[in-house]
Amino acid sequence: MVMSWVWTGMVLLSILCGAILGNGSALAAATVQGAQAGITLAISMAGSLCLWTGVGRLMEQGGLTQALSRLLRPVLYRVFPGTRTDAALARDLSANICANFLGLGNAATPMGIQAAKRMKRGDTATDELCRLIVLNTASIQLIPANVAAVRSALGCATPFDILPAVWITSLCSAALGVTAAWLLGKVWRE
Repeated sequence: MVMSWVWTGMVLLSILCGAILGNGSALAAATVQGAQAGITLAISMAGSLCLWTGVGRLMEQGGLTQALSRLLRPVLYRVFPGTRTDAALARDLSANICANFLGLGNAATPMGIQAAKRMKRGDTATDELCRLIVLNTASIQLIPANVAAVRSALGCATPFDILPAVWITSLCSAALGVTAAWLLGKVWRE
């Protein structure tokens, strides 16, 4: 709701400044050009998103996500102790983390929501739920598919040349975020 007011204010301010400064025609041209660029970007990203979502489905049907889930189990048990007793929670978390590994935040969201629903206790967010939110925000990405799609759509010849930087920053942010959530969970015990 607040963002719609901010957006509306920015548009009205732009129109007002364009009218006062006599740049109405330039503003209209920029609006049309921006709309065209937005549609072009959305169409080019749709192809990449479909490709990587399909790869995620193939991984799931081929049993690769289950194998990754078994591989992630020791880490999941430590970060999310509830996965020891709740197999559905472990499955949803593993699928969410695997989708984030592929840089598919859109595909990871439904599984993250399912896991969050299983973690919620009344109206209070549990420590595990806070850690899940931190991990989804930090999103450790092995293949940043969406970022690569944007870079490719904007003319980058080597859209995956950012991989080392993405790996380092996503690992550091996830580790720091989970550590902070764990520490704050210890400090604010009820």
